[in-house]
Amino acid sequence: MVAYAYLRVSTDHQDLNNQRHGILEYANTHAISHLKFIEDKTSGRLKWRSRMVGELILEIAGAGDIVIFAEISRMARSTLQVLEILECCVQREIKVHIAKQQMVLDDSMQSRITSTVLGLAAEIEREFISLRTTEALAKRKAEGKPLGRPRGSLSAKLKLDEFEPEIRMYLAKGISKRSIAKLLDCSPSTLYDWLERKQLHPKQLKSS
Repeated sequence: MVAYAYLRVSTDHQDLNNQRHGILEYANTHAISHLKFIEDKTSGRLKWRSRMVGELILEIAGAGDIVIFAEISRMARSTLQVLEILECCVQREIKVHIAKQQMVLDDSMQSRITSTVLGLAAEIEREFISLRTTEALAKRKAEGKPLGRPRGSLSAKLKLDEFEPEIRMYLAKGISKRSIAKLLDCSPSTLYDWLERKQLHPKQLKSS
């Protein structure tokens, strides 16, 4: 078992020290030793998979390992991305500790309740995003501007190429394509088209 401490680096060095101090204090209280600190210097505007936290969760940490965050807001900038990180950790059997909120997210009933609440918050946020998108499209239509991508555009599908390892892992674990689309923040149809283009089929991956 390895314990990782994630620090999101900002221009405020005092904030970085506060994160480190909070995590060390939490680890000492909960008898977690030999921390490996991971500093994330990439922009928080990037999606989490493109940042150091993505590499930590998807590649570095493994089953049984612990990842400690100073607080929930240090994980990602949106509830949706936080939920995606937590879902990936559950699937990879990584235990998440959040120092400031004194939370442990694992397979316990309390963790499931917490994840459900976070999931509800994510659904609410999705509704707000959908509403804003609908309003923006209605405005563009009223102004006579074209809607959507040009015909034949593959940009959305090509963006999924960088997530091919994760998609293969999800399919091999038997996760539904609709759930995978939610994890990747794309439409189911985009994922279906991408799978067809790559000729990836869940049954083949499960048996391999």
